[in-house]
Amino acid sequence: MTIPASPDELDPVWLTEVLGGAGALDGAQVAAVERTPIGTGQMCDTFRLALSYDRPTEAPASVVVKVPAADEASLQAAMALRCYEIEVRFYQELAPSLPVRTPYPYYADLAAGSPRFVLVVEDLPTAHAGDQLAGCTVAEAAAALDELVRLHAPRWGDPSLAELEWLHRDPEGSRQFLLGLLPQLWDGFRDRYQERVTPDVHQAGEALFARLDAYLGADTGPSTVTHGDYRLDNLLFGAPPGSPAGPAGPAGSSDRVAVLDWQTAGHGPALADVAYFVGAGLVAEDRRAHEHDLVRRYHRRLTAAGVHDYPWEQCWSAYRRGSWSGLVMAVAASMLVERTERGDAMFLAMADRHARHALDLDAAAVIG
Repeated sequence: MTIPASPDELDPVWLTEVLGGAGALDGAQVAAVERTPIGTGQMCDTFRLALSYDRPTEAPASVVVKVPAADEASLQAAMALRCYEIEVRFYQELAPSLPVRTPYPYYADLAAGSPRFVLVVEDLPTAHAGDQLAGCTVAEAAAALDELVRLHAPRWGDPSLAELEWLHRDPEGSRQFLLGLLPQLWDGFRDRYQERVTPDVHQAGEALFARLDAYLGADTGPSTVTHGDYRLDNLLFGAPPGSPAGPAGPAGSSDRVAVLDWQTAGHGPALADVAYFVGAGLVAEDRRAHEHDLVRRYHRRLTAAGVHDYPWEQCWSAYRRGSWSGLVMAVAASMLVERTERGDAMFLAMADRHARHALDLDAAAVIG
């Protein structure tokens, strides 16, 4: 199939071919498409396509489509970080074998050596999106961490993951690249937001960037499949357990957390995902009161899912160290992608919450 060169090419003929190839049509054809931008994604452009057909059908009334960013800065950052390739390969090679709930992919492909890619996935209109700025309840945080176990546990310590170059990538090359890049981004972050950066962010940032080499070079095993950007804006709450067009979801509650945006999927320490989510998803008062119990719950469920050689003490230490991942993401992402008003508010809120998190946990003691 051809990969659309622009959103205008997401037309009825192309979508009929996509949905037919995915087994989502029962002889009907797409007759008309209504395209609406959704979200404020920083690395690509996302649309909801409302579909009408040439006859009565059980085919999906809408789908969600992701295409390359129209903004040149975001496009170049996405290409440098291989974001489009990573998300497409995740859906092609890993998602079918993992029980984590993701929107069912009808079609995912990219053109090698160019920024062109397309991802067509299930729309989940009855689920509600998380809000990074507002934060979430403790119950929502527990549900999000339960879903994270379904990502981490199945391939925990699996050496074959290192054979997936797009996932494992080049750890030493990445370390050297980040050692050169991150200090520049940190300086730029402080200059851009100098009147809005809180004392907590200054204190935590100075502690981290003074020992960046130790942080990036530490042994953080065991490794598994990680999301890399597991936060509220990338989660849908109250999703059905499985797509009618795809495999049935795992047994359990009819309401699940569906996980979006796999452009930062990687091979690394699971607790970085956990700390990243808790540090930015809960306001400080709720986090301080409940994070120990939430991480204990995650650890118990990880053990129940078959991860046995991972004692609680190691888990908690990895969680403390993982609290730095959010500050790194807030600084780097804010400086690499298209600048927007909501983006500024989101990245500053993330930086503040993650900095306070690291300081509360005395995470400077476990940087290396």
